[in-house]
Amino acid sequence: FNLRNQAEQIKHHIGYMAQQFALYGDLSVLENLNFFADVYGVRGKTRRERIDRLLNFARLTEFTGRRAGRLSGGMKKKLGLACALIHNPDILYLDEPTTGVDPVSRREFWDILAGLHAQKTTVLVSTPYMDEAERCSRVGLMYAGRLVEQGTPAQIKGLASGQLLEFKPESDQLQGVGLLRQVSRLLTDLPGVLEVQTYGDLMHVFVDDLDQRQPQIKTALSAGQIEMVNVRHTAPRMEEAFVSLIGRMEDDNA
Repeated sequence: FNLRNQAEQIKHHIGYMAQQFALYGDLSVLENLNFFADVYGVRGKTRRERIDRLLNFARLTEFTGRRAGRLSGGMKKKLGLACALIHNPDILYLDEPTTGVDPVSRREFWDILAGLHAQKTTVLVSTPYMDEAERCSRVGLMYAGRLVEQGTPAQIKGLASGQLLEFKPESDQLQGVGLLRQVSRLLTDLPGVLEVQTYGDLMHVFVDDLDQRQPQIKTALSAGQIEMVNVRHTAPRMEEAFVSLIGRMEDDNA
């Protein structure tokens, strides 16, 4: 396509869903779908069949008469997606579609996206949630307004430094943030420790060799009267790989 001369044709191949609710709150679910069908020239039997399919697909069949403004957050997102799909686009752009949505609705929304992907629709999603990024076939990581890395989820997770040791620190002397900071201080400069991250009340320590470094970490913490509990060796997730990558970038720029 020529972007300058074929804008109208291109429009029919692309669907877009904004981050904020961008439908008509005073119109019902069905009226919103009919409005967007008019915009894209979807008429007659094709319109009826497509609306029925999208209502079922988005699990909104029972709510066709409800005003869009009175839907729950998750249902608004599903209606927005259905309206973006009314013209059966080849490419779908979604701007942080699950921000502010409860966990159950977020999971349901991604199940719907998986169905679209299975139907060969190209879906481009921006998201701040790394667990959502792991569901994609390819991922681009952005930081400070620029693309810093891209690849499959497996390739991105492979960017994390070394091997990952996870544990919960416990101490009679320290609690909360003070305990986590002390653990970081004790471990950061140990040989073979590549990176130390905190996740809630857990520590994630990246090392060059788990078998060699775990006893050394335990000894260093014991000297500070800190015990390791719930210890496990685990594969890095997308979020840990992202934090690790950004940390290395900032160190290089320091």
